[in-house]
Amino acid sequence: MPSQPLPPTPPLETSSELIDLLYADLKRLARRERARMGRPATLQTTALIHEAYLKIHNNPSWTDRDHFLRAVAKAMRHVLVDAARARLRLRRGAGQENLPLEAAADVQGMPDRSVVELNDALEQLGVLDSRLVQVVECRFFAGFTDEQTAQALKLSDRTVRRDWEKARAWLYRELQPG
Repeated sequence: MPSQPLPPTPPLETSSELIDLLYADLKRLARRERARMGRPATLQTTALIHEAYLKIHNNPSWTDRDHFLRAVAKAMRHVLVDAARARLRLRRGAGQENLPLEAAADVQGMPDRSVVELNDALEQLGVLDSRLVQVVECRFFAGFTDEQTAQALKLSDRTVRRDWEKARAWLYRELQPG
């Protein structure tokens, strides 16, 4: 008698289920990122979460929650960069001076031009080392700690700290004027 095929493995959790489970955490992360970006009036905290969700909701299943959180971090990056680009287009070059990356954490609102320049530099870095980009997305754009980033990327805390330092050094060099 031929063996019966195994039934398909059910998805771990859908995007909707994970959003429901993690909504409070995502709202906290989005609020922190909006504050760091200067609370742009065109993008409220709930809107940031919903825009990020719209970017990832078509995935029928996630391998695990960490996979979902990595996707949310990347989606938040794209939403914030898209919003910054839109505001820059409205101003037609009325952007401000370049801002060094290490000063960004101390600033209430990052200039839109800096957000776009950071994104462009991350795209260049992604060609060299995509894991460094994932660390920056988690640490900078999603506001994860070293431990949260390590869990989301399935790395050790030490590797995350080392990658974060490498990425910051590379970005600092790339974002220097002239």
